[in-house]
Amino acid sequence: MATTQKAYLQCVRATLDAALCIRNFGSQTVERHNKPEVEVKDSKELSLKPIKIARTAQERVLIETSVNSVRFSIALKKADHLEHILASQFTRFLMQRAEHFIILRRKAVDDYDISFLITNKHLERMWKHKLIDFVIQFMEDVDREISAMKISVNARSRAVATELMKALA
Repeated sequence: MATTQKAYLQCVRATLDAALCIRNFGSQTVERHNKPEVEVKDSKELSLKPIKIARTAQERVLIETSVNSVRFSIALKKADHLEHILASQFTRFLMQRAEHFIILRRKAVDDYDISFLITNKHLERMWKHKLIDFVIQFMEDVDREISAMKISVNARSRAVATELMKALA
């Protein structure tokens, strides 16, 4: 792992650890309702300012925190058009299966590729440090997977071009 990526992921880990100090907090407007404040934004005093952590202009995360939920959005590295297509298809595939990933949102925040929503109920059922480990591991694996898919597409296109040239010669 590159040192810049290692420092970036350590910063994300430390910020997530601090942001995930959330608790059960019911709605102030509707009795017996408990919705993620980061999603509904009913009260300004219950939400903190969003935190952006960027490794590059394209590769960044956004952490939005409220009293009872945290929304974590990731913008993936897209160096060229092929990586842009692969990243959008891969994240679309994952978001269609959001019910299997308990914390994954079906729709990402604008300008980001994929988003997670962590509520106080998730932290009651899961260990905080394991949840943070999952998110960091997910970030590493998505980068690795997109790079592997790019190499595979390039190798396949090289093989097709070689066969085409043989047929034309």
